Amino acid sequence: MRKIIHIDMDSFYASVEIRDNPALKGRPVGIGSPIHKRGVLCTANYEARKYGVKAALPTMYALKLCPDLILVKPNFEKYRKVSLQIREIFKEYTDLIEPLSLDEAFLDVSNCKQCDGSATLIAKEIRDKIFETTKLTASAGIAPNKFLAKIASDWKKPNGQFVITPEEVSSFIFDLPVKKIFGVGKVTAEKLHGLGFETCGDIQKASLLELRSSLGSTGESLYKYSRGIDNREVRSSRERKSLSVEHTFSKDIKKIEEMVKKATLVFEELKSRLDKKDIQESKIKSVFVKIKFKDFKQTTVSDLNSNVNLNDYLVLMKKGLQRKDEPIRLLGLGVQLKTRKKESEFQTSFLKEGID
Repeated sequence: MRKIIHIDMDSFYASVEIRDNPALKGRPVGIGSPIHKRGVLCTANYEARKYGVKAALPTMYALKLCPDLILVKPNFEKYRKVSLQIREIFKEYTDLIEPLSLDEAFLDVSNCKQCDGSATLIAKEIRDKIFETTKLTASAGIAPNKFLAKIASDWKKPNGQFVITPEEVSSFIFDLPVKKIFGVGKVTAEKLHGLGFETCGDIQKASLLELRSSLGSTGESLYKYSRGIDNREVRSSRERKSLSVEHTFSKDIKKIEEMVKKATLVFEELKSRLDKKDIQESKIKSVFVKIKFKDFKQTTVSDLNSNVNLNDYLVLMKKGLQRKDEPIRLLGLGVQLKTRKKESEFQTSFLKEGID
């Protein structure tokens, strides 16, 4: 039985900026491009979130929701330094650390001797040390596996922690809304609701065969997650192969001018994700564009290029659009990363990081 902690910093980038500029305290703050530039927010503090402002929201739309929003240009070098301070605290308790980004990580403390081996007390101690060192708050989830720990860390945000003990897994997971399952976005949630699945308990009533028939390969993951099953280990040396951002449009797009506008927003979000994941251009092997047409057929155009440049993506996108004369329902922009594997062993693996 594992003891997993998921640490998630509270509105990390915004909190760092507010810490360094106390005049921002208590005011709605968003981290993103200035008003005169087209872009999306990296994050927003909790005062801004009350207005519906959140990460990946176009800056112009965020300002419509919250006219008093203060925009601060991101400083990723500063965020990386703070992140390294936090990682050093993690190392005091375990070597099994799996960073997900600059502001969150999984920790396996199953064999940790501090705090008499209590994962709950370890999480509290880590959060206290983070505050003492950085003056920033963190939330934590404690559970027998990664899936549940990640859900738990969001349960008492900000600056709180929540525990799911092995004995509580069945009762906790039964009433959990399907939209809380990792990887279930808006479109997938709507599809599940259409099938009569509102909670994990509803999914539990379906057989694995039924879920596979209705949802394909996703059905198998949902079968396990809806029962609180997740056997993934905390991997300190996990190697990412790719990163992409995908947007499914509410209405199919026909005009190239509108596609360029959408591509600009997707590109800004991709850049933000690359910075958050601390992925430098030296780590990039190629760039690619994925297009899904109205009839659900899709095409991917790639280029062996390490420069993450909007114009290059637009060239690839236009090549892809020439392959089929159909309206577009999805656009994805991404990068493939260099790995330690031999080139002959390299297989394309798109890690979907975007909005479904």
